[in-house]
Amino acid sequence: MAHCDEVPVATTPAGGFGDTFPPPVLGGCDHELVAGAPDLRGLWRAIHVERGGVVVEASDNTYTYCERIEQCGNRIIDMGGGTIADARADGSEENGVHDVSAFDFTTPIHVVASYEDGTFVLRPVGIPGIEVTRRLNESGQMVWTRPDLGQQVVILERVGAGDGTPPNTFRRAVLPTS
Repeated sequence: MAHCDEVPVATTPAGGFGDTFPPPVLGGCDHELVAGAPDLRGLWRAIHVERGGVVVEASDNTYTYCERIEQCGNRIIDMGGGTIADARADGSEENGVHDVSAFDFTTPIHVVASYEDGTFVLRPVGIPGIEVTRRLNESGQMVWTRPDLGQQVVILERVGAGDGTPPNTFRRAVLPTS
């Protein structure tokens, strides 16, 4: 098995990765997750979306969102929206995400990644006060917060291991909000 340091850093291809996820990057890595890291590995789909504390209508495109997360040691790769965010969750800028924005696939982003109290935290460099987080709730669902998108909170359910090259979006399958 490969050590996570031996696997090259994955980056977003020009124009994003398209309609299907690329093959797994850390598939050959078998190191234990570092202490304090939530186990976010797998393929996830959005089932509940709020912005500013208000439940978003079922027609919102966020309900088609899915992402795949791979983890090994302190390394975490989050693929979603056509981008690949590959980082060491060690709190350093050097080992953080150095890729492109999902909004246009060209604007460079630099993001510090860390695990804090069972939460995966991303802090964009040069944007003080913004923390994008992912954590597991008591039901095993992932809670993803995006304060930069109108205080957006997305609940995602794990729908598989993320093996192979699954579709990059899901058909609308919204669970009741009550």
